[in-house]
Amino acid sequence: MVYDVVIIGGGIVGLATAYQILQDKPGTKLLILEKEDKVAAHQTGHNSGVIHSGLYYKPGSLKAINCETGYDLLLAFADKHNIPYDLCGKVVVATQESELPQLDKVYKRGVENGLEGLKMVDADELKEIEPHVAGIKGIIVPQTGIIDYKLVSQKYLELVEEGGGEIRFNYKVKGFAKSGDKWVVRGKNQLVESTSFINCAGLYSDKVASLTESMDTKIIPFRGEYYMLKDSSKHLVKHLIYPVPDPNFPFLGVHFTRMMNGHIEAGPNAVLAFRREGYKKRDIHFGELLESLLWPGFQKVAKKYWRTGLGEMYRSFSKKAFTKALQKLIPEIKASDLVAAEAGVRAQACDRTGGLLDDFKIIEKEGAIHVVNAPSPAATSSLAIGKTVADLWSKNTQ
Repeated sequence: MVYDVVIIGGGIVGLATAYQILQDKPGTKLLILEKEDKVAAHQTGHNSGVIHSGLYYKPGSLKAINCETGYDLLLAFADKHNIPYDLCGKVVVATQESELPQLDKVYKRGVENGLEGLKMVDADELKEIEPHVAGIKGIIVPQTGIIDYKLVSQKYLELVEEGGGEIRFNYKVKGFAKSGDKWVVRGKNQLVESTSFINCAGLYSDKVASLTESMDTKIIPFRGEYYMLKDSSKHLVKHLIYPVPDPNFPFLGVHFTRMMNGHIEAGPNAVLAFRREGYKKRDIHFGELLESLLWPGFQKVAKKYWRTGLGEMYRSFSKKAFTKALQKLIPEIKASDLVAAEAGVRAQACDRTGGLLDDFKIIEKEGAIHVVNAPSPAATSSLAIGKTVADLWSKNTQ
């Protein structure tokens, strides 16, 4: 069979793209290629499950636009297909005077992005909402919620297959060749022919893109390590609790996240992973590590943020230091309240000049679309991103 489109990657963005294509163009001969034996095996499956409201993102950016649209689409999809979620809300907490100007900026950005019900609260009001938090001021964000993105991904796949789409597991893309007006996608022992392809390979999106394009962007993997609160300490957290983010760093800092399974996560830090799928400290791929270290952009990032990086690394190896960071938000937290939990890896795109890409990045070529950068809130925005990519594909294949 010659397919109309092959989608590389069975994470939430690839699955949502497949779903949206088949919604728009029923009968499309569509194949998803996934290198693992299941969907949502990496970034999606290690996601903490937050439904992001769009609070932080630059107004007019792809992140802001897709998060706003994707939020509504996700909740409607979950309602339609009986996928449980909880709009439990979150608080962003300033713990010292120096954080107040940035807290004000976050609030204004949320208003600019159309969030309703945002409320700035003082220390007393904060205590009413989160009795154990030590904050001098905060923002209540009622739209933020939690969901299980594995369940969402599985439903996308189910609907893709009902719509005639196919998925092939254990298929790792090794290369591409052009044969007339068709692409030949090469795996280890298999070839697939298609008139077009869409790259949604997540942590390997730049690698897949580099098989056909000259790339000025590289994925640098950052591991986020978490602890889980013991049952005896869960009463300390009522909502999601976040610190004021550092505007110069693309990570939100250690925070507390309620989850659909009843657990409460504490974290993450952000340390360089020694392989792209390096979920444990001992996971090392020397070739991938060398690629990261030799990338000119990463060297510039490391030079600029070395103090922050050392602090993150120290917290990775010191439970005491990790606990101390959490105590800024909830002083009652003790190391004995925390149990090590599963880590995740974030695909952070970095350009050659040392820029950490903050927005989604999509490259269009004839017969090919590369979703090179789709960081958080990609899961929340998955249906919106999928529709954006589906529309690009439809336009390019007319």
